[in-house]
Formats: sequence, C-alpha cells, structure tokens
Amino acid sequence: MSNVCHFTGKKPAFGNNVSRSGAAVKSGGFGLKTSGISRRRFNPNIKVVTALIDGVPQRIRVSTKAIRSGLVIKPLKRKYGYTAQQKAAGK
Repeated sequence: MSNVCHFTGKKPAFGNNVSRSGAAVKSGGFGLKTSGISRRRFNPNIKVVTALIDGVPQRIRVSTKAIRSGLVIKPLKRKYGYTAQQKAAGK
C-alpha cells in the first residue's frame, strides 16, 4: 500500500533535518554551527475515502487538496437516493 494520491500523484518528499548549536553572533556568540544532519520525510496529507470511480464506489487514497478542490466525487449515502437519480435520468 503506497502513500500516493490517486488523483494528484502526491507522494512523500525527502529532505534534511539540520540541527545547529551555538549562540548567534548578534547575541555575542561565534555563530551557529551545524551539529548534525539527518534525513527526514515530508508526508502528504492522504486520506482513505470512498469515491465514485467510473460510476462504481471504491475506497481510494486521496490527498486533502484533491478533496477540497472537488476532484473527488463521493457516492450517495443511502440507497433511495440512487432510485431518485434513476428517475431523473429516465426523464
């Protein structure tokens, strides 16, 4: 199971954690020195939602940006809503 958005393709990005020690020059020190660098991971805000994919409800992983921008179409919660849709499509 990958941590990738179904619509936008967002996935984890990687960077560095830089820890520094020492007092800043403006506060009377000799400046900040890098005391350690370690790799870190920036995870996208991925949610598992039920969405309509080709007219069929499926559970997919989607970023919250895709949800807010309207890329995700959620199915109706109750069965009787589908009959109302069918009647509207028949007219």
